[in-house]
Amino acid sequence: MKLVTAIIQPHRLDGVRQALTALGIDGMTVTEVRGYGRQRGHTEIYRGAEYTISFTPKLKVEVALPDGRLDDVIAAITKAARTGKIGDGKIFTIDLQSALRVRTGETGDDAL
Repeated sequence: MKLVTAIIQPHRLDGVRQALTALGIDGMTVTEVRGYGRQRGHTEIYRGAEYTISFTPKLKVEVALPDGRLDDVIAAITKAARTGKIGDGKIFTIDLQSALRVRTGETGDDAL
């Protein structure tokens, strides 16, 4: 089993969700996060004063899935989240040792 964590731009969430739903991925967790990468934030002018915005708003999408689905999921997220500009995000994968569905007690791939 794998855990895929994707950091994406907020306005790309609908496309990513639709792409994963089309693959048959039933569940995901989405968290609002803030951070920066190579863009290092930006400056804005508000009421005549210049402010440095160090952290930009992002979304963290987490999906647990069986090993065989990994390449398809990564390709779908990449295609849906890519704009071709700095700040598109990153995708991380982590091996999952175990999973347990609390309601039924199912474990492993059955719990996903």
